[in-house]
Amino acid sequence: MGKASNGTRECCTARDVLWYLTFFGFAVNYMLRTNLNIAIVSMVKTRTTTNHTLTSECLVENVTEIFENHFSKQTNLTENEFNVTQVAPTSLLFPWNEKQQSAILGGYFWLHWVTQIPGGILGSKYGTKIVFGLSNFIAVLGCFFVPMAAYMGHHYLLALRMFQGMIAGFAWPAMHNMTARWIPPNERSKFVTAYLGSSMGAALTYPVCGFIIHRWGWEWVFYTSGLAGTVWFIAWWFLVYDSPAKHPRISEQEKEYILNSLGQTYTKHKAPVPWKDLLLSVPVWMNVLAQWGGLWGFFTLMTHTPSYFKFIHGWSIQATGFLSGLGHVLRTTWAYISALLGDYLLRTNRMSRTNVRKLATAGCTIGQGVCMLGLAFSGCDYTWAVVWLSAAVAMNGSVSTGPLASIVDISPNYASVVLGLVNSVAAFVGFLTPAVVGQFTFQNQTVKQWQKVFFVSTGMLVSSGVLYLLFATSDLQPWNSPDVKKTKNESELISIKNKEEKEEEKNEQSVTIKQ
Repeated sequence: MGKASNGTRECCTARDVLWYLTFFGFAVNYMLRTNLNIAIVSMVKTRTTTNHTLTSECLVENVTEIFENHFSKQTNLTENEFNVTQVAPTSLLFPWNEKQQSAILGGYFWLHWVTQIPGGILGSKYGTKIVFGLSNFIAVLGCFFVPMAAYMGHHYLLALRMFQGMIAGFAWPAMHNMTARWIPPNERSKFVTAYLGSSMGAALTYPVCGFIIHRWGWEWVFYTSGLAGTVWFIAWWFLVYDSPAKHPRISEQEKEYILNSLGQTYTKHKAPVPWKDLLLSVPVWMNVLAQWGGLWGFFTLMTHTPSYFKFIHGWSIQATGFLSGLGHVLRTTWAYISALLGDYLLRTNRMSRTNVRKLATAGCTIGQGVCMLGLAFSGCDYTWAVVWLSAAVAMNGSVSTGPLASIVDISPNYASVVLGLVNSVAAFVGFLTPAVVGQFTFQNQTVKQWQKVFFVSTGMLVSSGVLYLLFATSDLQPWNSPDVKKTKNESELISIKNKEEKEEEKNEQSVTIKQ
């Protein structure tokens, strides 16, 4: 990633280290969101008829046999061990219905929006290192208490998830401050792919947790998550710094390259946030809209894919974990490809910055919507269900080159605050989507009801994408430098005042001559 001022490639630059630790930091952040999504499949009692769930329309015999044969050969499972209901004794499972499960899954986002704007402000004031680091770490510590909260009752678990979501909410907007201070404009698309470590976190969480649940039980999902997050925090704390100037091991060549590339778009000492201009900015609200639509589709699939695979297609916990994570691997891959393409188009001036962001946003909204529509009509065809679901998750990967990068483009100085605002609104998606799914599928887990879920997502995705294409821009906004704007306005006022005084003096001289 890193280049020196003379254009040569440096080995393991400070920006490379920052990219990797940011990548794994977002992986930890999404591990916190998703570990319960897979664990809850084995935590709750399943209403059954004989050996199958009540939703039997998709449990075609040959489909079940395919996955049973494959996973039993790989792990030497017996028939009883393969059955998901055998992961834990029935007496230890929780009798939570679909609405209660949806509340628990959505609880992470109930207060998530509250800390988004504060996260951006704190990141700008105190630095991303402490805000992003502690936000993730404190939420990670909550993982160790999830089993205890679950056994105390679903209300206690809901309260703990609300706390984790609230604390973790500081992380995302704080990161944009570091991106603005470290990354040259034409490298932003590529660097922001580190944010898609979130998808790698989900991609690993689902299959690894499926294995852990089978071997040791669902409780160990949260103990393992806590340990992994703690290891990341230690590395982050000792290897990451808030700016090139503070980094003790950065080379002079890299520091010079970064500072020269950033120029005057980012200033260390910023004026107070221009809230009025920010809140009335069309580019800001177009990014809000793009994130709303893209996350509606993404959160619907991220949160409920394990339940969909279990209740509609009747797959085991290991098959569910593997297939739930597949789309997130593809999302990370597509994010990287989109970033390379976006940076190439910018570097070679083949497309304007605004059009590059629009192209990427069209992929993560309209493209995702088309795939979601395909999923809606896949019915009981498990092959097409996997294809369309994985493709829908993958298409969201271009968000790193679209709205996430556009936020830095329009205002490097206030990128953290803008991202906080964007995520505050988008966070409502996190608890609205589980509520919608819970309402549609309550005691009615059928293909027809899940089709309605996917139709709603398609509408959100396509409509938001079309509006972004029509009205968005990624040009640097005047309110990014309010001091300059103020100085300019003052100069204009002085100029006008001088002009009026000269006119008045001229008129007075004219009157005197006439007299």
